[in-house]
Amino acid sequence: MKILFCPGIIVPSLSDAQRKAILDAAGPGARIVEAKDKARQREEIADTDIIFGRVAPDIFPMQKRVRFYQSIGAGVDSILTPELVNSDIPLGSEKGAVGIHLAEHAFALLLTLTRGIHTAIRQPDYELREPIRVHQRELYQLTMGIVGFGGTGREVGKRAVGFGMRTLAVDIEDVAPEPGIEAIWKPDRLPDLLGQSDAVVICLPLTKATHHLFTRDLFRQMRRNAILINVTRGEVVHGEHLLEAIDEGLIWGAGLDVTDPEPLPANHPLWTHPRAVVTPHTAGGSPRRAQRIVDTFCENLRRLRAGQPLIALIDKQKGY
Repeated sequence: MKILFCPGIIVPSLSDAQRKAILDAAGPGARIVEAKDKARQREEIADTDIIFGRVAPDIFPMQKRVRFYQSIGAGVDSILTPELVNSDIPLGSEKGAVGIHLAEHAFALLLTLTRGIHTAIRQPDYELREPIRVHQRELYQLTMGIVGFGGTGREVGKRAVGFGMRTLAVDIEDVAPEPGIEAIWKPDRLPDLLGQSDAVVICLPLTKATHHLFTRDLFRQMRRNAILINVTRGEVVHGEHLLEAIDEGLIWGAGLDVTDPEPLPANHPLWTHPRAVVTPHTAGGSPRRAQRIVDTFCENLRRLRAGQPLIALIDKQKGY
């Protein structure tokens, strides 16, 4: 069995222990070939059995015998080519393994705004003490609305409950309840969630259905004091409409780790907006992330050998 490992920012390399764990899980005769760039991927893809990482979309069709594709990354919108979607090759991901650090980052953005930290950092002036205090908020007993209640949304919900927030969620799937979450509604109740929420956290994948879901129409349904937080995919939100909504007072502000467009131009108003904070797609960083995906990959390799159902699979037709 030939495993093609494509290093990236999440798993830039494999330790000796990780390499051994993968080979042990794959079984006798397995080998790992590393392909850091597109040229090497082209050379190696034809006789690859397992992909670990991501191959460029224009290279994937060159494969001839791939049995399983373990993507490194939770969102797979960038690799869902027609060739992959229409194939019978199962696609694994980091589904359910990125929620902790994304949720922590969501609250970092939210607290930065509610406590006025962004203003204090941008303008280190003790005279701002009173102006900042006037606009500070407590999260306690405010309402949190979570749009998308998968792994990330569930972790955001746990933290919202810990802050003493009333917490609502919407999801297109039938998802399990979570202690402390008041309601998990279907998407037709999204207007109700928006109308009741002081903070709205987007935890959605990017699909055809979610692309530019948040436009001026949805912002008009939100509270004027609402803060929008997005830590999953920038294009779920219409960037121009968001800036207009903040400037026109349709919503109070936004905390963004992902943007539309991305990267956000250096002179974009959101970088320094008094009611916004932006981080450059850094929510995915965690010292534990690489080991988690290696563990998931090893489990899937063992299951492949045993003919058992795989974990963290993507529904390629739905895109998540």
